[in-house]
Amino acid sequence: MQQTSETFLENASEAIKDAGKAQRRDILAQFMPPVRDAAINNFENFEALRQHVKKVQQHSLDNLDHYLAQFEQESVRNGNQVHFARDGDEFNSIVLDICQQHSARRIAKGKSMVTEETGLNDFLQRANLDVMETDLGEYIIQQAGETPSHIVGPALHKSAAEIRELFLEKHDLGPRELAETADLVGEARGVLREHFLNAEVGIIGANALIAENGYSMLVTNEGNGDLCANLPRILIICTTMDRVLPRAEDATAMLRLLVRSATGQPQTCYTSYYSGPRREHDTDGPLETHIVLLDNKRSDILASDYHEMLQCIRCGACLNHCPVYASVGGHAYGWVYPGPMGSILTPLLTSLEQSVALPNACTSCGRCAEVCPTDIPLPDLLRDLRHEEAMEKLSSRPWRQGMKMHAWLLRHPRLYHALTAIGIPILHLLGRKRGSFSRLPMADGWTSQRDFPAPQGKTFMQLYKARNKASRTRADD
Repeated sequence: MQQTSETFLENASEAIKDAGKAQRRDILAQFMPPVRDAAINNFENFEALRQHVKKVQQHSLDNLDHYLAQFEQESVRNGNQVHFARDGDEFNSIVLDICQQHSARRIAKGKSMVTEETGLNDFLQRANLDVMETDLGEYIIQQAGETPSHIVGPALHKSAAEIRELFLEKHDLGPRELAETADLVGEARGVLREHFLNAEVGIIGANALIAENGYSMLVTNEGNGDLCANLPRILIICTTMDRVLPRAEDATAMLRLLVRSATGQPQTCYTSYYSGPRREHDTDGPLETHIVLLDNKRSDILASDYHEMLQCIRCGACLNHCPVYASVGGHAYGWVYPGPMGSILTPLLTSLEQSVALPNACTSCGRCAEVCPTDIPLPDLLRDLRHEEAMEKLSSRPWRQGMKMHAWLLRHPRLYHALTAIGIPILHLLGRKRGSFSRLPMADGWTSQRDFPAPQGKTFMQLYKARNKASRTRADD
């Protein structure tokens, strides 16, 4: 069964059962937060820069029409052709049309979440184009027929042994061991070299668009982006309209936040700025460059109460710190964007009705907001989506009725305390022998995965009042 956002609960249940992938997610959840923290702690101006970039992004989004027009003007002056796409279908059609105008058949493609969002690869392949992902993680999952599980590390869900078996199956290179990680990387490099050299079109993404000079900025750790951009004769840069920033210094400021939050590095291995096609005296570079900017409901988001989500720089920090993502992995979310950022973006870019479970995939721990480099209030936005869910009555009727009953009870604290004062002792008596319950009425969602601890016999308020009374007694003595 194909996983979708509508089947999140089923997807998550299946993901938890895969012990191997769960172990790799645990390692990621243990490894990435300390790496990010070390990078932030060694950068004393991080919080000040965070607030500065947030203000710049807000200013850019508030004046998006101005900066998009400036970017287009400067980019065309540099020799680029700029295209605007209202939705994914128009976006894909523009890219295909460019390829067909040049009778292209082979495409070398860099990592791009935007093209994942529009399903560009499948669209081009249905038109008989040979599309090859050149980012190592993207290449691995393309060969496996899978989708990314993480927006920064697409193949983090796969083990070295799985990748070895995949390469032995897919690469017709005769008997070999591929015993070490370096062997796997070397083999992929050798296979991809042919595609770099023979591709007629290169497709890459962009981390930022710079309005003042019409440049685009791309950051990578593998250098495949530069090869896709400079070896083929046609370059297509695919990104979204909200990536535009006023000045080059704004892009570099954002970059300092992005890299530390994504991988814990002070700087990526490659930071490239693309101005346009090859000029008369240039020795390399594309002969023609196109920039395709996707809207796909971002104009609607900009006009909504969720406009701060357009400040997301796709660092993946919220994923790395989210206990829900660490438990179920990216594929459980059923679409392109997983984790806390995906639980907001997916309902906004598709529909809340189709992804109603995602805003509820949250423990309200707040870690995502703490680590977000652009200070997006992710828990607040998730709560707003849950409020919309309630207003539109998208959840099941028993759930809605139960929540209404619970809300009513909380508005009557005396009755609430009276009922809990009765219920807690009863649960204590029933469960004191075993110490927990394996089943409880109306709590199957909990007990199906874990035991419910038996209460100690008194409510919190009873213990609190008893402690205060004891403190007053000691003070009087």
